[in-house]
Amino acid sequence: MAKHPNGLTYADAGVDIDAGNALVERIKPMAKSTKRSGVMDGLGGFGAMFDLKAAGYKDPILVAATDGVGTKLRIAIDTGILDTVGIDLVAMCVNDLVCQGAEPLFFLDYFAAGKLNIDEAAQVIEGIAEGCRRSNSALVGGETAEMPGMYASGDFDLAGFSVGAMERGKMLPDGVADGDILLGLKSSGLHSNGYSLVRKIVENSGLKWDANSPFSDGTLAEALLIPTKLYVRSGLAAYRSGGLHALAHITGGGLTENLPRALPVGLGAEIDLSAWSLPPVIKWLVDQAGMAQAELLKTFNCGIGMIAVVAPDRVEALQTIFEENDEDVVQMGRVVKGDSITYSGTLV
Repeated sequence: MAKHPNGLTYADAGVDIDAGNALVERIKPMAKSTKRSGVMDGLGGFGAMFDLKAAGYKDPILVAATDGVGTKLRIAIDTGILDTVGIDLVAMCVNDLVCQGAEPLFFLDYFAAGKLNIDEAAQVIEGIAEGCRRSNSALVGGETAEMPGMYASGDFDLAGFSVGAMERGKMLPDGVADGDILLGLKSSGLHSNGYSLVRKIVENSGLKWDANSPFSDGTLAEALLIPTKLYVRSGLAAYRSGGLHALAHITGGGLTENLPRALPVGLGAEIDLSAWSLPPVIKWLVDQAGMAQAELLKTFNCGIGMIAVVAPDRVEALQTIFEENDEDVVQMGRVVKGDSITYSGTLV
């Protein structure tokens, strides 16, 4: 048996407790910047407390969501561009909550690495804090795990957890009917889905991450790491004004798989693909891959990050509300009787 005169330490096994503590101290101001009504304490306790009554709820129903960033994280790690994936992490969770009619209240993150790099972790968490500020969601805690042997040197992974609330009886979808209009809220780009295919397409193209983007300013990596758009403020504003029957967050599975999640049994939709154009990033990927339209529709968001299902007599009013909240809106179709999504026109 090997002898260790001073005894083995946790640091000898590759875990630096002091680094973890230093990170907590560094991110406390970030978390404080996200504080909102209902938050009862700061970081450092064994759990985070939240007062729903102080947040204005009388008979609340809690709604929870969890998600990650997928292999988009691989590009961020390989290029060192780490300040946006935290926004993605928050957006992927809170955009789901608003589809239920819930207001996101607080957020927790899980950051796991083989070896904790305080500067890198702080960049990621600053992005998380920015996503929380944009969605009026408090960053109330999380977990930083240093796990040598589980992750390769320089690698890390992220998960996010969001909790929101609504008053009882206010859940979405609600009232979806034949003839409702589909308003598409445009995406900021790829958001956080399809990146295993994206990485394969880029590999086949022969381009490096630091190459000039062939479809936009900046490098290819910068263009592909544009963060997921947050639809919380606009979605809640439309919901509270009346006439919004459903929201569908267009994530993995694209238009084909996600819109049906917002439609009741017996109703489908007709979508006019000629009503909008593909974002340059998606058009470039499609051209590079020679991707068939059916594959495109179930892989990428096709330039639509959220679909609002609205009453016909509220289309103009709700479109105005979305636009006042910085959304680029397109009327893309309507709800019809049936159980399928049908398409007309071609995405270009």
